[in-house]
Amino acid sequence: MESALDWHTAKALLEWQIELGATEAISAAPVNRFELSAAMAEKTADPAPAAKRRAPKPVPEAKPDPVAEARVAAKGATSLEALRDAMAGYRHCALQKGARSLVFSDGRPEARLMIIGEAPGRDEDLQGKPFVGRAGQLLDRMLAAIGMGRDRAGAEAVYITNVLPWRPPQNRDPNEDEIQMLLPFLERHVALAKPDVIVLMGNISCQAVLGRKGITRLRGNWAEGFGRPVLPMFHPAYLLRTPAAKREAWADLLAVKARLKEA
Repeated sequence: MESALDWHTAKALLEWQIELGATEAISAAPVNRFELSAAMAEKTADPAPAAKRRAPKPVPEAKPDPVAEARVAAKGATSLEALRDAMAGYRHCALQKGARSLVFSDGRPEARLMIIGEAPGRDEDLQGKPFVGRAGQLLDRMLAAIGMGRDRAGAEAVYITNVLPWRPPQNRDPNEDEIQMLLPFLERHVALAKPDVIVLMGNISCQAVLGRKGITRLRGNWAEGFGRPVLPMFHPAYLLRTPAAKREAWADLLAVKARLKEA
């Protein structure tokens, strides 16, 4: 009977076999390699149940851009009627929810003179027309003094609209967001009406069209807005509170009349 190998001899023989390329030791009992592969796959699998695995984070929806959507809606309007419908279908302005009417315009769309006011008041909201309250009655008398009016035709005709078509609560001033989201509709309104001259009544209309406020400094000075000559004037509501300013308003009306004759 052969004696058992000592440790050093066994180690030397093992190293010699490794150098020859041996990678596995064969035991006396057979090994099922398929079962081994299944066990290894099970070991390396995700131990957490599918329900407990972290779900991918939902991609947040892009917030709508009210100004961009207004531009698209306004650009698609090819007539004043279509523009009014586009404004009625615009859902980003909260003023629409509290207003009774969409106050679009009044007068003759083909008029050479277009007047842009600020926003509807209570009377305008009730009747659905701009400048129909006390301020509107004064505006009609002012226009009649230079031989013009919203109910006249031809060279004497006038077309009237506002920066905002919906009445702000408690007749407050429109805020900057409201002005900016509705400005594309106003710009398209002017492009479709094609007036020769525009009158801006009050601070809000100057802010929207010229990007400036301070009606006492701006009034009486011709500027350009939407590619057309514009003249800022005191709002008739201001003239009702400050009758002394009617002298400046009269001078502005004469300047408008003269500019229309030149155009």
